[in-house]
Amino acid sequence: MRVYAIGDIHGHLDKLRSVHALIAADKARVGDPDAVVVHVGDLVDRGPESAGVLSYLAEGLEAGQPWVILKGNHDRMMRRFLEPDRLRDPSRPDLHWLQDNIGGRSTLESYGVDTDPARGKEAIHTDARAAVPEAHVTLLDRLVTHHHMPGLYFVHAGVRPGVGFADQVEDDLVWIREPFLSDTRDHGALVVHGHSPVAAATHYGNRLNIDSAAAYGGPLSAVVIEGAELAVSLLTETGRRPLVPVQAALG
Repeated sequence: MRVYAIGDIHGHLDKLRSVHALIAADKARVGDPDAVVVHVGDLVDRGPESAGVLSYLAEGLEAGQPWVILKGNHDRMMRRFLEPDRLRDPSRPDLHWLQDNIGGRSTLESYGVDTDPARGKEAIHTDARAAVPEAHVTLLDRLVTHHHMPGLYFVHAGVRPGVGFADQVEDDLVWIREPFLSDTRDHGALVVHGHSPVAAATHYGNRLNIDSAAAYGGPLSAVVIEGAELAVSLLTETGRRPLVPVQAALG
């Protein structure tokens, strides 16, 4: 068993291309071209090329690449903004996709939309609906909330501790932080996630966080997980670097 996973992209097409090159080289080295690549969501916002990221991913899926693309909270916010009534996310009605700390404006600017606040949200919304191609809307509609493999559960944000995988709800899967991040129990599989930026991809034993803050100038992480023991390695320009649980690393 071998699977690759990529952390939160946030509109950084150059970083996405780079980690896909690392994955392609690793696949060639081990002779496994059909291994699945899971993207853990937050494809858009904050970075400069969200439109390019969605085009790249849509084209890869169309070409038959063995990719799984998960839904992040930013992806859900974008899709809801594109609805006729500019819907807010039900889990965070206090947030608007166009506010500065969310990054929706940078996403729309990548489509050529004038996001000057003086224009008003209605005018920006009208232009957004015209500028975002149907192929990108279709991709956003097809994003899945999780990907389950033996011993592994891929999700954007995390899971609700104590709730079985079959009973998890989308709001948690795309938004949760606590109590998930501080929970040390075995969730029934290694949970591979992003959403909560860390300085570097980190294995916590019961979960693996691969959001290494690409949105804030950090690298975009790609990992490979393989074998019955679910060994994890970070892919780098100089080869694989094993990621062991932090408890084991501390000895």
